[in-house]
Amino acid sequence: MTAPTRPSTASAAPETRSPRDPGARSSAELIRAEAPVLAHNYHPLPVVVARAEGVWVEDVEGRRYLDMLAGYSALNFGHRHPALVEAAHRQLDQVTLTSRAFHHDRLAGFAEELAALTGLDMVLPMNTGAEAVESGIKVARKWAYDVKGVAPDQATIVVAADNFHGRTTTLVSFSTDPTARAGYGPYTPGFRVVPYNDPAALEAAVDETTAAVLIEPIQGEAGVVIPDDGYLTGVRELTRRAGCLFIADEIQSGLGRTGRTLAVEHESVVPDVLLLGKALGGGIVPVSAVVARREVLEVLHPGEHGSTFGGNPLAAAVGSAVVGLLSTGEYQRRAAELGEVLRTGLDGLVGKGVSGFRARGLWAGVDVDPALGTGREISERLLREGVLVKDTHGSTIRLAPPLTITEDELSSAIEALGRVLSE
Repeated sequence: MTAPTRPSTASAAPETRSPRDPGARSSAELIRAEAPVLAHNYHPLPVVVARAEGVWVEDVEGRRYLDMLAGYSALNFGHRHPALVEAAHRQLDQVTLTSRAFHHDRLAGFAEELAALTGLDMVLPMNTGAEAVESGIKVARKWAYDVKGVAPDQATIVVAADNFHGRTTTLVSFSTDPTARAGYGPYTPGFRVVPYNDPAALEAAVDETTAAVLIEPIQGEAGVVIPDDGYLTGVRELTRRAGCLFIADEIQSGLGRTGRTLAVEHESVVPDVLLLGKALGGGIVPVSAVVARREVLEVLHPGEHGSTFGGNPLAAAVGSAVVGLLSTGEYQRRAAELGEVLRTGLDGLVGKGVSGFRARGLWAGVDVDPALGTGREISERLLREGVLVKDTHGSTIRLAPPLTITEDELSSAIEALGRVLSE
């Protein structure tokens, strides 16, 4: 296949850096220093990133690594994309925060552009992905009472097993992952969990109390699980027939990752409510949003929901720049074209340490033969090869490089995986 044209802002490795200051702490020293002062809610790979550009990061000693995780899609456009950094710098010289107590000059444009990109009507800006999901749940319940006529406090939301929507108390209440859920009760009621990719189970769970069906079009944390063709169309048809909302959580799958602006576009589906985050902030600031039909978001009135930082000038400026990059279609095309390179490379490893994989665009869940190691162990071996990935459950690793990666860089990462599996 013909290699995709490399955009003018394509990734580049950081320049060789002068030796670190003699008084600076080493990677090992910094890792040890974290233990007594940081909560142990993460188990990072033993690399300490000090600089980054494009698809490359560099540790404090100057060792370079190819980033094949991209911040779980928060870095879809790579580290420090020039257009996004410029937008942030320009806004830093003007105003960074007003709170929503006042209007500011960047918010209307950001909302108009994001609504146009997604084909929906109104935007509720927030900060983190978890905030977007929480906000979507609140909006769906309010809509159920004000518009659908569900009895007070009786609204239900149907979700899928093996979901990952965030780690707030409410969101872990309907998680099926014991690590994420155990020990945080009592749990928020009002959710019904059904198997993912099971239309019959979904239909059986929906009734007159259902405010919404909330699903990920592709389940990322579960290992990049892609539903059968027609599943999303079926969800859309069922929710329309049942008079409830279809909420699509595209926080990881959206904004170019799968070769389309949104993963639901692979089935030409338009949800009632769209949840966005991660890449919307360009890897610079946390930006998320609930984007929805007017009828849905108009249930909110002043004082009923808010966020001090949601939709702040800096976030709106960066978010507008992200929408501008996506509006060209260039990054969606790159993800689709390079996704074929990724699939071909992984196909060549099946039976050679890879037992199977699932991929769409520049996103893959790769199942490694458990006899060769856990996903964590494979990730550590790839780290020694200069490639950064992240494990998920068991012996599965995730690949989600920035959309600015070149074919040569992508191929080198796949070759590194092949070497690790043949050890």
